Amino acid sequence: MIERVATTEAPQPVLAVVRQRIAVLPTGADFVMVAHQLADPGNAGTIIRSAEAAGAQAVVFTPGSVDPFNPKVVRATAGSLFRVPVVVAELSALSASGLRVLATSSHHGTAYTDADLTGAVALVVGNEAHGVPDDAAVDGWLTIPHAGAAESLNVAMAATVLAFEVARQRRYR
Repeated sequence: MIERVATTEAPQPVLAVVRQRIAVLPTGADFVMVAHQLADPGNAGTIIRSAEAAGAQAVVFTPGSVDPFNPKVVRATAGSLFRVPVVVAELSALSASGLRVLATSSHHGTAYTDADLTGAVALVVGNEAHGVPDDAAVDGWLTIPHAGAAESLNVAMAATVLAFEVARQRRYR
């Protein structure tokens, strides 16, 4: 019977129906990860998991992103979805909350290791195919310098590198 409603081929023999909580950006949050129009559920879940592990107080998905409660996203978070607020909001709402909004780019910006990430910051990673648009309403740009012929990192890997740089800088603040 459970096989008829499960989204996996070999589901666990446990099923729950729960009310979806509506999260809001926590007052005073000073470290937020932002997934801008992300499409892949695996990437979305990995970003939520990495953000929690690095100490982010929230993860924001902009409109047009994958549903953060998609079953594949939920599985990829390994439970982090239940411990860190996940909010759907426009980029403009982040600036209004007092956060410095820094977007990532594979081709321009300050090297992430040279940026001061100890203040109130929202780090924006973009869509897998298109990144964050150059005309996005952000306060600045970060890049992860890399060697080799690869054009860019996977968005979830880039988010993880950046999230742990925030954590590293804050430990030594």
